[in-house]
Amino acid sequence: MDATLDWLLDADPAIRWQVLRDLADASEVELAGERSRVAVEGWGARLLGLQDPDGRWDGGTYRGGWIESREEPGFDAWTATHFTVQTLREYGVDPADPRVAEAIGRVREGVIWDRSSGLPYFDGEGEACVDGVVLSNGVYFGADTTHVLSGLLATQLGDGGWNCETDTEVSSFHSTICVLEGLLAWELAAATGDPRIPEVRTARHRGEEYLLERRLLWRRSTGELIDPRFGMLSYPARWYYDVGRALEHFRRARPEGDPRLADAIARLRVKADDEGRWRLENDHEGPVWFRPEGEWEGTPSRWVTLRSLRVLRWWDTLSSR
Repeated sequence: MDATLDWLLDADPAIRWQVLRDLADASEVELAGERSRVAVEGWGARLLGLQDPDGRWDGGTYRGGWIESREEPGFDAWTATHFTVQTLREYGVDPADPRVAEAIGRVREGVIWDRSSGLPYFDGEGEACVDGVVLSNGVYFGADTTHVLSGLLATQLGDGGWNCETDTEVSSFHSTICVLEGLLAWELAAATGDPRIPEVRTARHRGEEYLLERRLLWRRSTGELIDPRFGMLSYPARWYYDVGRALEHFRRARPEGDPRLADAIARLRVKADDEGRWRLENDHEGPVWFRPEGEWEGTPSRWVTLRSLRVLRWWDTLSSR
């Protein structure tokens, strides 16, 4: 573990401060100092510097300028505003940092959804897999999320989950995990006594049960793996579901644990290599601004390793009680 911890700490501030918080039990002073670097050094600073004057990244909200020259309609580009804001949140930039506040202010004031609703960015686009991420982004950066939250609560399906497709009653794992993350973020940030808390919590619990009833990966009817890709670890996950992302959610949403997570935990545990590192197994293709040095599909990933280790640390602490 010491060698792996050293490897994780020899990284960009966006990773380093989270390793110090979640694996090294650093002091609040040390954490604050390291986190303050995210907006001014490395990846966080690079992304902030790439913003257009009108508030967008890569000339668009969901799919940006790079997509225009490609022949494949619907090919995912990760360079536009939506996924860049998601990445800044996952890096843990401090919303109070003046550079970050200015950048998000431009988004709030100037960015609307292109090719769909035409609403302001933080009001949401109308699809659950998109709006779940918008809700997480909005809560993190202090935006008004009233509209997007109401839309998500109104579109929960009968089986407990969500789906971006409007002509189905069957939920999507992809859409559901995006929404659950957003609902949890809203709930954790809500003011004490907010009258919406019971409704949001009930919706979140129903959505979580949709995943837990399937042990995060397996069909209820046959016990077969639903999709091999769900068991493959990725980072960034974007809008995609995977077992690591789901376990990260439950680590935060159900700190007391749930026995139905045990099989997914076991699947995660055996993926570690002899050095105690986890590989990037599923790289979601599409243009990116840049990628962590040396991290390609099939190679050890600091992000995937950090996520895996903090999940296992949580689980093993529960098991030792």
